[in-house]
This record gives sequence, structure tokens and C-alpha cells, in this order.
Amino acid sequence: MQSKTLRTLALAAVSAQCFGLGSVEAQTLQHPATKPVNEETGTRVFHHENVLGTSLELKLRVADSARAAKAENAVLAEIDRCDRILSAWRADSEFSRWASTQGTAVPVSAELMDVLYLFDGWRRQTGGALDASAESATRLWRQAALTGVAPTAAERAAVVRQMQAPHWTLDRVAGTATHLDDAPLALNSFAKSYIAGRAADAALAAGAKGVLLNIGGDLVMRGDWTERVAIADPRADAENDEPIDMVRVANRALATSGTYRRGVELDGAHLSHILDPRTAEPAMHVLSATVIAPDASEAGALATAFSVMKPFESEALAAQLRQVDYLLVLADGRRVESPGWAAHQLPRIVRTAYLPPVKAAQNLDLVITLELARINDPRYRRPYVSVWVEDKDRYPVKTIALWFDKVRWLPDLKGWYRDDQVRSLAEGTDLSTTISAATRPPGKYTLRWDGRDNAGKPVKPGKYTLCIELAREHGGHQLVEQVIDFDGRTAAKFTLPGGAELAGATLDYGVHAK
Repeated sequence: MQSKTLRTLALAAVSAQCFGLGSVEAQTLQHPATKPVNEETGTRVFHHENVLGTSLELKLRVADSARAAKAENAVLAEIDRCDRILSAWRADSEFSRWASTQGTAVPVSAELMDVLYLFDGWRRQTGGALDASAESATRLWRQAALTGVAPTAAERAAVVRQMQAPHWTLDRVAGTATHLDDAPLALNSFAKSYIAGRAADAALAAGAKGVLLNIGGDLVMRGDWTERVAIADPRADAENDEPIDMVRVANRALATSGTYRRGVELDGAHLSHILDPRTAEPAMHVLSATVIAPDASEAGALATAFSVMKPFESEALAAQLRQVDYLLVLADGRRVESPGWAAHQLPRIVRTAYLPPVKAAQNLDLVITLELARINDPRYRRPYVSVWVEDKDRYPVKTIALWFDKVRWLPDLKGWYRDDQVRSLAEGTDLSTTISAATRPPGKYTLRWDGRDNAGKPVKPGKYTLCIELAREHGGHQLVEQVIDFDGRTAAKFTLPGGAELAGATLDYGVHAK
């Protein structure tokens, strides 16, 4: 059985200007514009969890397995090396050690000098919308969330003054950086994008002909690789909800940032977790910002900045830059696109086997939240996962999700594979569509079933069995099932037990806003 298409769900990374750490902003769905992923085409796919606090997806076009292993190792080694330099969350990183100094010119690595220099440049170009000291505002609003009392104007003004002060000076000739103040600093805004770009270059240097690297939603395409990327609708929650747009990207980087998934509730209002360093207030007018740019750090920096800036400010800045395009989704639902965005767009194709969820007449659907078990291994490879629905006769009426890399391992999903062989004979269609999802946060996924079968037709009311199966190469196997009465009227919730591969899952059959 051969894969027809590849769908990758990736999540854009959290910026430095947010309340929490290690979670995600937005989603992208990716489809390769070339051949299916398999060993015969010279394409290899690797997944790793817990990389820079999120998921890593690596696709390589290489001549053989030996070169694939060499390129994979080069990517992981470069990520680890850069993390030891740039991490704000590791006390032993070069950045953390430098940030603990004050008033002293400290020799720094070329990579740390690069990122500090880039931060200075983007701070100027964005008029302060991107700032490494935005953590000051984050702490202010984090405290407000705990107390339930919004910061006063005086408190916000004091934080703005702290953020607007110079934080360092650089001597690029001497190779030194001097930390000037005690404002909390973090490099998240685009340090992860910077690392992704360097890691992609490392793959090419190790012999890969083409590479796609996706670290928590920061995507870099280099060499002989073209990718179709479907931009997730920021107003949707499930991974199989219909994307808002689809673009083709080659030899570029793509990053998405957004204000819509996380935040705090204060005085009955939902406030964004992304903060404007110019005002120390939540950025509320842009739901998501997707940027395509030649350079990975440029895409990451602009995606964060455009989530903060007014659309006219983003338009003016992008007009000064070469080959930068963007899509903004505003809080009122309007789209704002750069003049060049249309050149990247692709026709929308909806496959019958994977129709996006459409609410049935009864307005009830099933929301499935599952979490892959956390295994204490920084190079953990996620299991293959299948989620499907069987009728009372155990016939598979709907495959909701199927996540895998190599066709040869599909039979390890024993329950789904057995069922799908029967279904394939009866229906004459192939549902082996790959869906590989990055974490939100690592390990958690949300899916939606609207009560329709593989052909998009509403199923008859009655009892159905929801099945979740996981199998890992050279690892464990787990299958959990839950019978649900889909009568279109009676809401129900279920909690499924965890195990070696699945930490747990919840099922919510009812009415859900989109």
C-alpha cells in the first residue's frame, strides 16, 4: 500500500512575548509537492519529540540510508550545539551565563553575537514591537492573571520604560557583548527560527540534496525541496479542521505566530498571551500572522512582530524587505495579504476520504483529545497513530486520523490495518493518507468527527465504537476503544485510560463552537 499524499500538522512556536513557555501559537498543514514519502523515492522522514521544548520533523532527499543518517545526526548535533548557546531556559547556556553579568564586556560566540545583533536590528525596524525584554510585560500580566487584578497604567508605564531602555552594547570587531541592565531577557522570538535555519544548512552540508525542517512550526525548506503548506484557520481547534489557505514554498522559510490559542481570563474577557512591548498591553487585533521569507530568522521575527503591529505597520515594513510575503487574520475575521501572497497560493483541493468537519443537522460532533505518553528520551520518535470509527457490525465507517512515515510499518497498526483491508475491498478506495502532527504542547492532539463517513455522508443514528491505536517502530502497541451512542441528541463525555504509548484521551460528544 502506497501513500497518496502527506499531510503534516505543525504548530508555530511560542514567542518571547507571551505568558507561558514551550507551547504553540498556530498550525500549518503541509503537503509535499513532489512524491509520496517512501524509501524508493530517496526521501526519508524523521520525527523527534522534546527538541527545543517542542516537536521536530525532518524530511530529507538523500541518495541512501547512510547519507540520511549522517544528515539527521548533523541536524540534531547543530540543534543541540545552538541550544547550549542561545537557550534562555538553560542555566548553563552561554546566553544565560552572559545575561547574569552586568556592565562587563564579555567575549561571546559568533552565534550569540549574531542573534543579539539581529535583535537590535529588528527592534529598530519594528519600532520596538520586537524586544528581547518583553518578558518584563509577561511577568506583569502573569501576576495579574494570578490576582485577578489588571495592571495599572502606572505599572504598565514602568514596565515600558524598562523595556525601552538599551539592554546591551555590542563590539563586533572585538567580539564582545556588554549586558547593561537587569531587565529579564529571552531570545524566543526568533532564536528557534535561527537554529532551524542553521540546522537545515547542516543537513545540506552533510550530503542531503533537499531538506524540510520543522521545529514546532518554524519551517525551513532548502535545496531540492518544495512543500505545500496549508495554513490553519486560527478560529478552529481540531487538527483535521479545514485550513484557511494553502501555499507552495520552495527554498524559503515559513513561520506562523498567533494570539488566539492561549491567554488569560481577566474581568470576564479573554486576553492574548502575546504582549506589545511598546505599551505592555496584550496584542488583540491580529489572530495569526504567517510570513514567508528567504531567511528562517527573518520569517520568525516578522511573524512575531506582525502579531503585535497594526496591519498598516506590517505592510509598510514588509514593503521595505525583499521577497517577504504575509497573511494576517484579524480579530474580526478579515484577511490581510501582501501583494505577493497570491503567487504562493495553490488551488484548494478537498479529498472525499478526508472531508473537513462540517456540522451535521443535529449540530453535535465528537471532539477527541489524546496525549502521547511522555517518554524520558530526548530523541524519542513518536508512534504511528490511527483513530477511526466502527459501526455496530465493526465495519470502519470513518478514518479520522492516520499518522505514519513508512508504508512498510502500517501493518503494525493491527486493528486499523485489518479493518481498512476489509473497507478497501468494499469501497475500492485507498485511505492511506499520512498525517504527522507536531505537539500543542508536546504530546497533545485534538481531532473532530462530525458524524460523517469516509464519503462525507452522515451516518445513521446508533451506537459506534471510537478506536485509538498506537504502534511504535521497535516499540510498544496500544489499542483503546469506547462505544458511544451517536443519537444526535444526548451529549456525553468519556475519559479513556492511559498506557505505555497513550497517556490518556477524552471524548466529548456535544455541541462545540468553532
